[in-house]
Amino acid sequence: MSEGQGSTGNVLAAICSFFIPGLGQLVQGRLLIAIVMFVLAAVLWIVLLGWLIHLWSILDAALYKPGR
Repeated sequence: MSEGQGSTGNVLAAICSFFIPGLGQLVQGRLLIAIVMFVLAAVLWIVLLGWLIHLWSILDAALYKPGR
């Protein structure tokens, strides 16, 4: 099974993060970074900069390479 950038799992995770920042990381089993992404996006949306974290969340999920 292909893992890493471009894999089906990462594409699914990126789609999840598109809808809710951090959800893609949660799908990948990365709880701490998922919480960080979600909280940062929520806090920064108050000052209209949450889209930065939202984009970071999507890209992080899409480009994640699990360590072996």
